[in-house]
Amino acid sequence: MNLMNPKPLAGTPPLGFNSWNMFGAKVNAEAIRGIADALISTGLKDCGYEYVVIDDCWAVKDHRDSHGDLIPDPERFPDGMKPLADYVHSLGLKFGLYSDAAEMTCAGYPGSFGFEEQDARQWAAWGVDYLKYDYCYAPPDQATAIERYTRMGSALRGCGREILFSICEWGGRSPHLWARQAGGQVWLATGDVVDSWVNVQSGTWWGLGIDTALDQAAGLHEYAGPGGWNDMDMLVVGLSGQGHIPGTGASFLEYRTQVSMWSALCSPLMIGCDIRSMNAETAGLLMNREVLAINQDPLGRQAERIKKTGDLEIWRKRLGDGGMALALLNRGSSGAEIYFKTGEVGLLENTRGVIRDLWKQADIADLQPDFSCPVRPHETVLLRISCS
Repeated sequence: MNLMNPKPLAGTPPLGFNSWNMFGAKVNAEAIRGIADALISTGLKDCGYEYVVIDDCWAVKDHRDSHGDLIPDPERFPDGMKPLADYVHSLGLKFGLYSDAAEMTCAGYPGSFGFEEQDARQWAAWGVDYLKYDYCYAPPDQATAIERYTRMGSALRGCGREILFSICEWGGRSPHLWARQAGGQVWLATGDVVDSWVNVQSGTWWGLGIDTALDQAAGLHEYAGPGGWNDMDMLVVGLSGQGHIPGTGASFLEYRTQVSMWSALCSPLMIGCDIRSMNAETAGLLMNREVLAINQDPLGRQAERIKKTGDLEIWRKRLGDGGMALALLNRGSSGAEIYFKTGEVGLLENTRGVIRDLWKQADIADLQPDFSCPVRPHETVLLRISCS
């Protein structure tokens, strides 16, 4: 830990914005400056969103320079990356970039395999605070993934700047078992989540709906905690079919379920919609401080699924104040009552406390031995139980 900065890197899940879901290959400096400005003007920064991450397609596509350095695209980033990073930093925000553990990125731009130390030094000189490191065009076996991510992790540790390392190999090689040792603070636990409740492409890693992605988190709670997090992929909230990625959009309740479950699961929350023009409904989903407090709880315990009855589920997250959050999830197509006894969620029958609905931002009941709550189709009711 840096003694000048007592807060450990990724002591809580990182919050911010990633360019891919909205802009794809059309990302440019003007858009990134506008996003940074909007993080301030909307109040998102005050809610904890601090990273501005440029995803794939930021570099010249077909070559490095004569020294082997990556070249920012001169048309879309005419001043280069350091002035852009400086601007982001001037707003009290942090700046991120993307690369890949192979010769090419997913979109065919230069990757960092074989250039790990050189690229890490270059990013440090530019003022990069966050690296998302993908795995397209790399060998599929786990051993190679560990070796390549460890190489970049070592390069980042030696570059002279603290850079958060986001390992993005889509979960297929069980990164929860080795990503911390490779130097990662964040590791993707799913394939690509698209702007849809259901999958848009069966049998692929890149077309997961919000609903399907949730199953990837079950059983991973033991591996998350301060300094290392299972990443459920970027938020699609607010895209409404207008982004770069597949999917025609989800309903308000489905988007709310993504925020609820990603928060309970201690996932990084990386906004993907264009916050410069987000509506009040989207802002309300992204800026509910009581929900964000569940994600940012200092204990860092990821929610675990403790009850499943058909399409109805209860996920429990222990909190640092001795209370707990419960996510009551209805994955079915009809409304239903979700019911639990205090013993089922890990409380003694005579425990006293208050149940608070975090989306209503209201206390809704005193804690009783039995509790039930109506939950609409594809809705998650997010509760906080404070014990007295």
